Amino acid sequence: MINRYSTQDEELDQEIWKWIERAGGGPNADLVHQMMVTSLKMLKDNPDRGDLKIMNTSLKEMRYTWKVFSPYRHRRKVTLFGSARTPEDHPDYATAAEFSRKMAAHGFMTITGGGNGIMKAGNEGAGRDDSFAANIRLPFEQVSNDVIAGDAKLINYKYFFTRKLAFLKESHAVVCCPGGFGTHDEGFETLTLVQTGKSHMMPIVFLHSSDDRFWFDWQDYVKERLLKSRLISPEDLSLYKVTGDVDEAVEEVVSFYRRYHSSRYVGDSLVVRLQCPLQSEELQSLNEEFADLLVNGKIEPCAALKQEAGDPDIAHLPRLRFRFNRRRYGRLRQLIDRINAFPLPTTETIESPEVGLGGSIPDEIDAD
Repeated sequence: MINRYSTQDEELDQEIWKWIERAGGGPNADLVHQMMVTSLKMLKDNPDRGDLKIMNTSLKEMRYTWKVFSPYRHRRKVTLFGSARTPEDHPDYATAAEFSRKMAAHGFMTITGGGNGIMKAGNEGAGRDDSFAANIRLPFEQVSNDVIAGDAKLINYKYFFTRKLAFLKESHAVVCCPGGFGTHDEGFETLTLVQTGKSHMMPIVFLHSSDDRFWFDWQDYVKERLLKSRLISPEDLSLYKVTGDVDEAVEEVVSFYRRYHSSRYVGDSLVVRLQCPLQSEELQSLNEEFADLLVNGKIEPCAALKQEAGDPDIAHLPRLRFRFNRRRYGRLRQLIDRINAFPLPTTETIESPEVGLGGSIPDEIDAD
């Protein structure tokens, strides 16, 4: 086996491979080998013990996260952010609970931060069986709420960054209810990752109670200070929705997967998976309306590519393939919205939400 990443000690590399084979090997043995090589290289680097503790804890938290989420990878999930300080008699609490309850009825699981306030409302609305919690250990707050406490789907994190990775990698939608610095940080980071292509495209909703203007006031700032100053593009406003209506928020999430399924890069092409194929006139309209997104060529239909063989459960889905410029993600969201606006074929069977797979870092596959 060719080692692209090595300890520079052939005998030691062979010993690592022996340990991997003894542990069971598998199709991802090459990546495990690289992680073991990295660990051994740190011995030579002589890093500070505190740095090693960060790396060690991060790896353990991520490994455990994927273990917990793995049995539920066939289910779509929505992450719900919001304040831990929201009292249970507040309209925002009722709004969050109602939203999660309605999302569960559509087959979505809910991921929260596991604390009280909006987080408890989300777990309460979805119900324990359809809830995850990514709790953060803080010295002054954030004990697990009594809805999710003791559940196997509750994960306790030491670091915010591993917790955020879990939120976004496993989510198919993000909804922010009113909250403080933490909620705004999570909302802006989600927008940043989607806007820059470092996260898979997904619906982002800012939801408050019907008698409030919480996020409308925030949006006024975005338009007045960011858009007018050309710090963002007009199309970036398509990346999110602000609403005080629970049903509108639910529709924003559910309709995103009406005809769109998921996407990933294969070589220099973006492959968009669809719930059902497009008609020729629909494809033509996409090419006319979104030619500005293409490096060259056209948006063309295709079947599953050989480089996607690792996803046999969705191999049957029809696809579109095109060379996306990887810059204008707001326009890419507009393309997805256009696809979802096309009428559903009467003869096609649309896959249920349970088949969706997501990842916070878009899958990139090297073409052969």
